[in-house]
Amino acid sequence: MKDAYSLIVDAIDEGLYAPGDRLVESELAERFGVSRTPVREALQRLETQSMVKRDGRSLIVATLDHNQLAELYTVRAELEALAARLAARHATPEELRVLQSMVDDDLQSLDDPETLARSNRRFHHQIHLASHNRYLVQQLDVVHRNMALMARSSLAIEGRPKVALAEHQAIVEALQSGDAAAAETALRAHISKAFETRLREDARRDIGPSCD
Repeated sequence: MKDAYSLIVDAIDEGLYAPGDRLVESELAERFGVSRTPVREALQRLETQSMVKRDGRSLIVATLDHNQLAELYTVRAELEALAARLAARHATPEELRVLQSMVDDDLQSLDDPETLARSNRRFHHQIHLASHNRYLVQQLDVVHRNMALMARSSLAIEGRPKVALAEHQAIVEALQSGDAAAAETALRAHISKAFETRLREDARRDIGPSCD
């Protein structure tokens, strides 16, 4: 059974608690069927990791500002590029077939952004595992945990799913060929495009009514 920390992180990652939502100790304990002590300890741990923050006497799920978002994507691009480079060298035939099957399956879910978002996390995690470097996997887990603080997946943006899956296919093909440089380049391009898509959407949503 998962501990309280993992349960809360999963709930944030799955969107049960969105950025800005209050996290109430008693409610969390009741939801997950655990005592309040491990929940309190989990919240303290999440606060030190900046995944939750104080709002008066309450704790709320943190929100990433523009600079934090840029910093997170920078670190993500570097670490995931390394994972792709290592995976091109060390991925087993079985791991490569799993990655290809993920892309094939996702083509059937182009109109379901929630399903695609969950599958996208699994796809990237599979690449991390295929790097066969436990320390890199640990660091990427931390990065992707913080990705949950983004209120909306870029895959929910119109037109992005089809393009993203084409990018996934390019990554898989580079891995299948064993071309470490191509795998790194494809992965970096994918992360860059996701970041650009998110910035465009954020800019569009932040624009108020015209003064003209």
